[in-house]
Amino acid sequence: MKLFIDSANVVDIKKAYKVGVLSGVTTNPSLVAKEGVKFEDRIEEILKLVPKVESVSAEVTPDAVTAEEMIAQAEELIKINNYDKNITIKLPMTLDGLEACRYLADKGIKTNVTLIFTVNQALLAARAGATYVSPFLGRLDDISEDGVQLVVKIAELFRIHNLDAQIIAASVRHPDHVTRVAMAGAHIATVPFSVIEQISKHPLTDQGLEKFAADWKKAVKG
Repeated sequence: MKLFIDSANVVDIKKAYKVGVLSGVTTNPSLVAKEGVKFEDRIEEILKLVPKVESVSAEVTPDAVTAEEMIAQAEELIKINNYDKNITIKLPMTLDGLEACRYLADKGIKTNVTLIFTVNQALLAARAGATYVSPFLGRLDDISEDGVQLVVKIAELFRIHNLDAQIIAASVRHPDHVTRVAMAGAHIATVPFSVIEQISKHPLTDQGLEKFAADWKKAVKG
């Protein structure tokens, strides 16, 4: 399973990219709004920061409601950074979003259909040509449903019907989510930098490093 970072913060993105585990970046209007910057400028910054990743998702804005409006925005977004091949257009899971997805897919443009909460929505997105489908785990957990089980079902559906869309487990809240979606068959988990930090750590690792350091100090002193 690949790891994307879910962030519009350039400091966090730089840190995650430097570690060498990053395959992509996802953003959304809420994340960009927190940064207080112009959306297109931040996307361009991110594309330049992470030249070797496979995907940087740039989402159409909420005021783009019709397929035509989404396509018009997408055509402007793909011009950022001189038609950078890593840019992926993120679209909402609506009928108009699916129409825009099919249009863009037929043009060879990568797409990510977001805000997926059912297996049927994932099926529609895959059939519309989505490169990625993004089921939201945490938000399902918030209403007492098991978000990971949604990933299990989507992965099985895609396997049975040989669908090419990749599953991005989104709204990932903690390390156990990462483990469970990896085992459930997600192709990608998109996570905040705080979760990347958490999954890199274990108390026994810290204890082991402290003991190695103490033993080495004794050995050097003779």
